[in-house]
Amino acid sequence: MKFSVSLYLERKSPDMLMTEVAQNALALAKLSDQGGFEMIWTAEHHTIELTVAPNPFTFLTWIGQHTEQIRLGTATVVAPYWSPIRLAGEAALCDHLTGGRLELGIARGAYQYEFDRMAGGIPQQQGVAYMKELVPAVRKLWEGDYAHAGEIWNFPTATSVPKPLQQPHPRIWVAARDPGTFDWAIAQGASILSTPLAAPNSEIAVLGEKFRKACADHPEMPRPRFMMQRRACLYTKPEERETAIRCSMEYGRLFENLFQNLGAVTNGFPEAVPYEAVAGKENYDPQNIERNFLFGTPDEVIEKLLDYEAAGVDQVSLGINFNVPFELQKKTIELFAKEIIPFFAARESRSALEAAQ
Repeated sequence: MKFSVSLYLERKSPDMLMTEVAQNALALAKLSDQGGFEMIWTAEHHTIELTVAPNPFTFLTWIGQHTEQIRLGTATVVAPYWSPIRLAGEAALCDHLTGGRLELGIARGAYQYEFDRMAGGIPQQQGVAYMKELVPAVRKLWEGDYAHAGEIWNFPTATSVPKPLQQPHPRIWVAARDPGTFDWAIAQGASILSTPLAAPNSEIAVLGEKFRKACADHPEMPRPRFMMQRRACLYTKPEERETAIRCSMEYGRLFENLFQNLGAVTNGFPEAVPYEAVAGKENYDPQNIERNFLFGTPDEVIEKLLDYEAAGVDQVSLGINFNVPFELQKKTIELFAKEIIPFFAARESRSALEAAQ
C-alpha cells in the first residue's frame, strides 16, 4: 500500500496573505516529495477562499517545478466545468510541463454552491452525465482527430494539442462511491478514487467490496488502482489532539454549507452552519472524529490503516487541509514519512519475498 497527500491552497481568513498560503503549500509539497509519498493530489474549486483551486493544472505545474519524483494528480477536475477539448489540451500540457507525472482524476462535482455559479444551477447529482461523456471524449482527442456528437457537447473534427507525454496517456481516475459509478469507471479502464467521508471504518470494507465486485464483473479489464482519501492528522501531544478534533468539527460545518447550500458565503469565505443544521450529527462527536479519521499517534494510525489494506486499497491519501495549523500539517507529513511509510514498505517487501518462495 502506497501513500499520497491531498494538498491545495487553503486560506482561512482575510488576514492570511496569499503569499503565505502559497509558501505553506509549497513547503508541504517538498516535504511529501522528500518523504517518499507516491503522489500529491489537488482539487478544483471556484469562488471559495477555503480551497483556492480554480485550475488544478496551474497548481500542479508549479509544484512540479519544485519537486523531483512525486506524481501529481487532480482529485479532481469537475466534469461540468470543462469541455472535452479544453480538458484534453490542458491536461496534456501539464503532463509535458511536469515531465510526465500527471495523474488525471475526474468527478461529477459535489458543492451545490459551485454548481449554482459554474454549471447553470443544475443539481450536483446530474454531474455524472457530464463525467460519463467527458472521459471517453478526452481519451479520443488524445488519440488524434475526433468529431463528437453527444448529449452535452458537439464539435467537428478536432484533436488535443499537445498530445500527452505519457503514452498512451496519463492514468485516468474516477471518483466513485455508488456501485454504478464503480462499474462504469472500471469498464472504462479507469482507476478509482473513493472516500468514506466521515463514516465509521466499516465503510472502508463496504467501498472495498464495491470495488471488488466491479472488477469481478469486468474480467476483460486489467485490475485498476484503488485510492481512498481520509482526513488525517498525526500528533504526539494532548493539545495537538484537541486542536485536530476542534478544527475537524469546524471544517465539517463549513463543508455542510457548501455541499447543501445552507449558509452564507461572504467575499469567498463560507460561514459555519449551526450544529443543529448539520447532517449526521454523530460525525461531530469528538470520540467518533478521532476513531473514524486517520487521527492519532503513528502506532494508532498504523492500526487503522490495516483496515484499508484489508479492503484492497492500493493508496491512502491524507486529507491534511482542514484548517489545522500549518505546523501540525507539517508534523503529520514528517511523522508519516518517518514512522508509517517504512512500516508498510517493509510489509510489502515481506509479502513479495513470501510470494517468491
